Amino acid sequence: MPPSFPEIELEDVPCPLGCAAGDDVVLIGHDRLQGLPGKFGVVRCRGCALMRTNPRPAPSSIGAYYLPEYGPYLGTRITSETDGPRPLWRRMARQVFPFNAERLPPLKPGRMLEVGCASGAFMHRMAARGWEVEGIEFSPEAAAYPRRLGYPVHSGSLETAPSPAAPYDLVVAWMTLEHLHDPVLGLRKLRGWTRSGGWLVASVPNAGALEFRVFKDAWYALHLPNHLYHFTPKTLGRLLGRAGWRLDRIFHQRMLGNLVGSLGYRLRDRGCPLRLTQPLIDFPEKGRVGHLALFPVAGLLGLFGQTGRMTIWARPIDD
Repeated sequence: MPPSFPEIELEDVPCPLGCAAGDDVVLIGHDRLQGLPGKFGVVRCRGCALMRTNPRPAPSSIGAYYLPEYGPYLGTRITSETDGPRPLWRRMARQVFPFNAERLPPLKPGRMLEVGCASGAFMHRMAARGWEVEGIEFSPEAAAYPRRLGYPVHSGSLETAPSPAAPYDLVVAWMTLEHLHDPVLGLRKLRGWTRSGGWLVASVPNAGALEFRVFKDAWYALHLPNHLYHFTPKTLGRLLGRAGWRLDRIFHQRMLGNLVGSLGYRLRDRGCPLRLTQPLIDFPEKGRVGHLALFPVAGLLGLFGQTGRMTIWARPIDD
């Protein structure tokens, strides 16, 4: 925790889909990833079933929960490992073990926007494939990394980002939509910035999976308070439709990182020592070989939508 954690302004917000019904409290949790202070509730709208963090840090305060050491920023830095073509063994592994984590439609290179580009590794890989890339990143420290390589990155939220000079063929948002304060506004902006026939590809945690109901406040992908919304396939489809997108396909990711990390959190809550629980908590981001070993089980669970993360493809609804 920083030496002097700032006072956090909380806001109480209604369902973004305009439902008139009230909410049911699902759970109360805290920041497990960074250990920062605060208790936060997750509620479910009685009208549409969309879950959201409420009350939540206001836009003026949420930055306190995105430290420079925030995991996604560190894991997406452009390094010697991410620069240039991937090793042959890694390319072959992706063919044999399709995790669906960054699955894209078959497209020729064009203009691409990455929302929540973090430190730029994915943008860098797509640029190497011939794409003209741009990014939006909330953290100025993280945005500085791709900017040093000449990639245009807006430092700020999607809700405040300016319009592009030309429409995009592809918009990607890896584990980003759940962070938006106003997802309807943000997705409508992206719809307006995408050419007719273009694509939105996004990944989000799947709160419709059994692991969410089993682990509840210890669910690895809960990630309070940074995750402001907690989607199921149905509620994400409703949200996309309200914002001008048609959900085209859902790919359940063939990875069990959430499950292993959640087990680590729950065992820690029950007093198990750090030396036993920390490897489990680190597994989702660092367990490369483990993900390969668990792929057969993850593939089977993915058939039933039970792997805890999903990648979606969406198309603009014609005006």
